[in-house]
Parts: sequence; C-alpha cells; structure tokens
Amino acid sequence: MKKIGLLLTLTTAAFTSIFAQSYDTSLGLRLGTDWGITVQQRIFTKTTLEGIIQSSLQREEAMVTLLAEQHYPVISRRFNLYYGGGLHKGWISETNTETGALYRDPFGITFIGGLEITLARLNVSYDFKPSINLSGGAKTIYTQTGLSVRYVLDKRTAKENRAAKKRNKKKGDGFNWKFWEN
Repeated sequence: MKKIGLLLTLTTAAFTSIFAQSYDTSLGLRLGTDWGITVQQRIFTKTTLEGIIQSSLQREEAMVTLLAEQHYPVISRRFNLYYGGGLHKGWISETNTETGALYRDPFGITFIGGLEITLARLNVSYDFKPSINLSGGAKTIYTQTGLSVRYVLDKRTAKENRAAKKRNKKKGDGFNWKFWEN
C-alpha cells in the first residue's frame, strides 16, 4: 500500500511540473450560495485572473470580485487544484430591521480554493470562497461555495502546450520576471 501511495505522489509531482492549464479564456455561470457570471483569463503558465459578478440569494446585495489564482495540475493539466485571493466591492440595498439603518456597501478581501476539470470546451469547478469585509456589509465574514460551469473561449493548441513545456524545462518551474522576453 505504501508503494502505491509513493508511486501516486511521484507521478503527481512529475505531472505538476510539466503541464499547465489547457485553456486561456473561459466564461460561464457560477451557482451556489451566490449566483453570477464568471470569466477566467490565464496570464501566466499556471496563473489566472478571475472576475466574478454575483448577486446573493441570502442578502440584498450584488458584488464584483477580482481574484488571482494559482493552479496546480493533478495527474494532467485538465484537472487542477487552485487557490488565490483578491478584492471585492459590493452594493447593498438592505436595511437593518431593528434600527432602520441602511448598511454601507461592503469592500474587502476574498480568498478562494477549489478543484476544476476541463473536458473539451467545458470547464467545471467547485470552490470555497470566504470574503472578509474591511468596511461595510451586513456581516464581517461571508462564506460562499459555488459550482462554476464555463465555456472555454480560447483553448490552448497542442503546439502552444509543447512550447510551454519546453520553456519550463529550460527555465525551471518558476515565475519569469522578464515576461517580455520570449
């Protein structure tokens, strides 16, 4: 049993350093404790920016979130673990029933962690997204979970994947601060 666990760990580590995501841009719906629209754009080999525009099912609130996410392939580049963080800004139209006071619009930081799989042009992810309001909002901390279903608008070609793999072997598996050089 230990040998199988070691083999799986080594195989996962080998694939993690070789492969990147299989798409550049995806757009779709996010459904869960809040619902909305999500768009992801790959900006580096294993890094994406995700924008989410959502409305709450529990509160009279709309929110825009911008997240930077780091992806770690499991077995292949089509199945990823990811985590990240960013900022959120909300607009609230709810009043406190006890005092009649209007809540201030929330602003704060958001974290995210989840799993995603990409099959052909369909990207599906499930995540946990806690948000901490630095100002405003009905509560200081919101916890959200969501299932995102996205259509891959810009898929990486096999040629681009081979070129990225070749670059990673030459440079190592770190961030290229001289991103303007290719």
